[in-house]
Amino acid sequence: MSASSQLIQIDLGPVVRSPKPSWLKAKAPVGENFHNLKKLARGLGLHTVCESAQCPNIGECWDHHTATFMLLGDICTRRCGFCAVPKGRPQAIDWDEPRRVAEAVATLGLKHAVVTSVNRDDDNVGGAKIFAETIRQIRELVPDCRVEVLIPDFQGLEEPLRIVLEAKPNVLNHNTETVPRLYRAVRSGARYKRTLDLLANAKKWDSATVTKSGVMVGIGIAIGIVDELMMGDVLQSVMLRGAVEREHAQPIRRQVVEQPIPQENMVRRFVRQARK
Repeated sequence: MSASSQLIQIDLGPVVRSPKPSWLKAKAPVGENFHNLKKLARGLGLHTVCESAQCPNIGECWDHHTATFMLLGDICTRRCGFCAVPKGRPQAIDWDEPRRVAEAVATLGLKHAVVTSVNRDDDNVGGAKIFAETIRQIRELVPDCRVEVLIPDFQGLEEPLRIVLEAKPNVLNHNTETVPRLYRAVRSGARYKRTLDLLANAKKWDSATVTKSGVMVGIGIAIGIVDELMMGDVLQSVMLRGAVEREHAQPIRRQVVEQPIPQENMVRRFVRQARK
């Protein structure tokens, strides 16, 4: 054996796994409400982001009749590093989908409906028209229901955003997700400035619509993310009227976490900044 060779000790013992933190654990989805909502979505041929994104809170939310409908199919044209929604070439736009979403909202008796979509970079205008028609169909069937839309960035095109705004959603949400330096890993295909421009244009073109954005805490971020976003571009220059924090456990093998931070600390820090 060469004098420069090094011996490597191989540990054959069992792997010691540390328990998951309590905030990462979720109960298995059960209950009558959960199964009824799943049956409703299947019967109407609808998708939910709760299922497609493998949200761990689906059991709790669905048990309280809380779900986010996902428009434009369940195949996304982008590959964001944090998202479990299937990627690939989507099918043709389903123009009857808005009617079925409205029917589901009416069946559930919702007072506040939240609707999002996959990215459809193959047809941004068509995607915007589906959002607009969904808003109109819900209003027609359930007049007292508030409608919140969580929209994609439409690749920075103005026409799709105007189409959605003309339908007068009660809340227009577009998530910032993370800080600029992490966009390549976290939001492949998106641009930080494009997100800010969308939110700014939404307020400029329709100041009555409540705008909203979300950031993920505990995913590839340093503790300064709250200062950088809450006190920086998003709230100061865009002047949002609503803001929300979200937590995400990255569901796929591609790893984007740089520095794990206790979730409770991040949430407390975010709330303090939001109150200032």
